Amino acid sequence: METRVLAAEPSDQEALRNLFQLYTYDFSELFPLDVEETGRFKEESLDSYWKDAWRFPFLFRADDHLAGFALVHHRSRLSTADNIWDMAEFFVLRKYRRAGVGTRAAHRIFGTYAGEWEVRQRSTNVSATSFWRTAISVYTAGQFTEELLDDERWHGPVQRFTTESHLRPCT
Repeated sequence: METRVLAAEPSDQEALRNLFQLYTYDFSELFPLDVEETGRFKEESLDSYWKDAWRFPFLFRADDHLAGFALVHHRSRLSTADNIWDMAEFFVLRKYRRAGVGTRAAHRIFGTYAGEWEVRQRSTNVSATSFWRTAISVYTAGQFTEELLDDERWHGPVQRFTTESHLRPCT
């Protein structure tokens, strides 16, 4: 199965909003999230991804089908340092999980943006932590650190590592 990571364009906003609904649905298993009277979860505005130079939205395709998304920031959520890459949100449709789509997409993004990275998971999201430990370990040959935070900045594990760019930018 071919996995492609594409920079999301303004014309992709509806697809990204729809995928974000599925992402939120998955989180409703871990957090007390309810749908509104419209039958949809409250929508977070994604407009800033086409306005702020430090935000990067991506869509994943498995073969020719939408398979997920990533929202990347070039700014730490933990320290506000603007020289750290942050995997702000990452989602793969259930159909494509455990098929390598998420790992290939993550590796492609890591290889596109050289520098220091932080990848965070909520403590309750055990499957995400397992995924990220494995994906990052494979990508870095085990050269990463993990810290468990429980303070005003974050509640859960954070993996940190450094990459060198060796791929052309995601298009």
